[in-house]
Amino acid sequence: MTLAVSLLTLLHLLIPIYWLGGDLGAFYGATFLTDSSRPVGERMMSLKILNNIDMAPRTTLILAFPTGFSLAVVKGWVPLSHGWLGLVWVAALAWLALAWVVHLKHGATGYKRIDIVIRYIVLAGLLAAGIGGLAGAITLPLFIAGKMLALAACIALGLLVRVQLVPLFPAIIAMKNNGATPQTDAAIVGVLSKTRPTVMVLWVVVLAACLLGIATPV
Repeated sequence: MTLAVSLLTLLHLLIPIYWLGGDLGAFYGATFLTDSSRPVGERMMSLKILNNIDMAPRTTLILAFPTGFSLAVVKGWVPLSHGWLGLVWVAALAWLALAWVVHLKHGATGYKRIDIVIRYIVLAGLLAAGIGGLAGAITLPLFIAGKMLALAACIALGLLVRVQLVPLFPAIIAMKNNGATPQTDAAIVGVLSKTRPTVMVLWVVVLAACLLGIATPV
């Protein structure tokens, strides 16, 4: 194994580490946001920390495909020329830059809509490729087809979490402007309680993708 392939393998292995680590950090940080005994300032600071930590899993989700695709091509698992690698990385890095712009501009509506559209396009592509690989319509090893479907599931679960979080923002704004009330506290706790099962399912899917990568079934 050459140094370049070793480094690429290491980068791909770091994806689930930072993904799950970031999610666990955000998961724990949310407990401070829901703690009604803390001052509003502390709870808003925990929200800021949570949002920043959450960029780790958002970043790794985007990098999961280009790193895995690159390994599949250079190791001969996917019969494509190396010329495809440049196109995939340019597209992935452009999407990653957009995701960071959305974060830094606090969810700017126009950029956020583009990001959501990209997620649906990537989701559709991964589903088509994964199902096609399992069905034998395209040449893909079983474990790669499975990992593509796992990544599609992660994107779908991430989109579901975004929908579940929609009621959180009015409650956060009300708490910030007018102070905490039983109503805002109940709304915040209710929304985050609803997202927890979705996030836990996502963790299981990430671990399943890791198992597929280790076992590499034909």
